[in-house]
Amino acid sequence: MDHRSQIQEFLATRRARISPQSVGLPVTGRKRRVPGLRREEVAALAGLSVDYYIRLERGALTNASDSVLQAIARALRLDAAEQAHLIDLARADQPSAASRSRRTSPAVIAPQLQMVLDALVGVPALVRSPTLDMIATNSLGRALYSVLHIGARKAPSLARFTFLDPHARQFWCDWDEVADDLTAQLRAAAGANPLDRALIDLVGELSTRSDTFRELWARHDVRAHGRGTKRFQHPVVGALELRYDLLHLAAEPGLTMITYTAEPGTTSHDNLSLLASWAASQESDIDQNQSASSGQD
Repeated sequence: MDHRSQIQEFLATRRARISPQSVGLPVTGRKRRVPGLRREEVAALAGLSVDYYIRLERGALTNASDSVLQAIARALRLDAAEQAHLIDLARADQPSAASRSRRTSPAVIAPQLQMVLDALVGVPALVRSPTLDMIATNSLGRALYSVLHIGARKAPSLARFTFLDPHARQFWCDWDEVADDLTAQLRAAAGANPLDRALIDLVGELSTRSDTFRELWARHDVRAHGRGTKRFQHPVVGALELRYDLLHLAAEPGLTMITYTAEPGTTSHDNLSLLASWAASQESDIDQNQSASSGQD
């Protein structure tokens, strides 16, 4: 992931989606060769010289001031997640940012955080890394994502499952939306941590093995949902429509905790209760097997 190319492609794709008419610019003169805004039009809207903006779009964002970045964000109508991504791209070449980007998120969580997960009775919960690996769950969270844990020898990968496992299109009722969102989250993570080897390897693998991921990655979309709704077709209990909330963990930089809840009185709420019963029976079977093995020893 070449950093200058990331800057250039991100800014180019952002201006390509804006029509001149939508920002009050006249459409006259020579035939337009590019979709959306030209670079000189973005420069005018941002109050910058054309030469300076061209240098910035070609990757020279490192020394751009906050006011310049804000002007570009206004001109390109960037939302909050896109503005944050632009700042990440601009600051990624600074020594302090390079030092931060070399730090890897922990592969396991602190015991007290696992206690918090386990205390959430009736609520599926998990902790996710920037590369979308599920590094911890409570029992109901593991049951919700049971299809990802089958045969898993390490933390299940939401990204690999979604793009590389044929079961994903049955599991996610809105597969296209999920695939789009996960790619946008990986793109945002790449802007914040461009030297993260695990992230670089993941993007390379998915780009090689999935045409859909490669197409979505090329859009340079970024997204940061704090809450929303996901629809599952669970292989054991059937349809689940669950509200999710994302919590960024200050004590564990880079990790995100996700909880799921169902609306009381709905079929999804009933099915979530069934899932909790199934999860309890699975744990009981495991305990019995372990006890039997200990008795034989």
